[in-house]
Amino acid sequence: MTTDPNTHNHHQNHHRILPPPPSNYHPHPHPRHNHHYYPHSSTSSSSASIKGCCCCLFLLFSFLVLVAVAVILVILLAVKPKKPEYNLQQVGVQYISLAATNPPSTAVNSPAASLSLAIRMLFTAKNDNKVGIKYEDSTFNIMYRGIPLGRGSVPGFYQPAHSVRQVQTTVTVDRVNLMQADAADLIRDATMNDRVELRIMGDVRAKIRIVGLTSPAVQVSIDCTIAISPRKQSLSYKQCGFDGLQL
Repeated sequence: MTTDPNTHNHHQNHHRILPPPPSNYHPHPHPRHNHHYYPHSSTSSSSASIKGCCCCLFLLFSFLVLVAVAVILVILLAVKPKKPEYNLQQVGVQYISLAATNPPSTAVNSPAASLSLAIRMLFTAKNDNKVGIKYEDSTFNIMYRGIPLGRGSVPGFYQPAHSVRQVQTTVTVDRVNLMQADAADLIRDATMNDRVELRIMGDVRAKIRIVGLTSPAVQVSIDCTIAISPRKQSLSYKQCGFDGLQL
């Protein structure tokens, strides 16, 4: 049996080995796979842009804060603000009255009394600064041996630079009852010693205004001891402390 040469050559051509592709050959990806790359590249660019904007805004804000702090420091160094002076200048006794009362039947047999008084307090505010001072509302408490009797209020006000201002308030105590030991001390002080000691305490808050800016509030404490003569209806003694310093 003979083999057809054409058939043999056809099989040889069919099984011929192709040469390898050149080294610079790169197959093109199928079009349907392109969606795996373009959206990812766009998202990365948007994220980078947002981060860049946030960093720029943060740096700008930090720079503005530093500039504001530097300006405030320069102004403070130029102005050199001082703590305001606020003290009790005068105390006027308008009246003082002491009346004995009957203690309750269940109480121990000891004296009891009621106190009524009205005093006028004159405060002096002194501003030695180159800028104005804004005072807030202030309240002063009147006490006898630690017992609150009444309080006086001074409304807030603005004080210009290099000025002295006087403000006043009146404290009225209407028949405050003191029982037992406190009443006994009050009666003895008033009748035997002609001397009733009271304590005046309060805090004054003020803010310094510089070129439209307001500084944090500073506090000035007032702590005064006064003695009143019931017979003369006048002040016989006054000693004040200003933030712990004697005036």
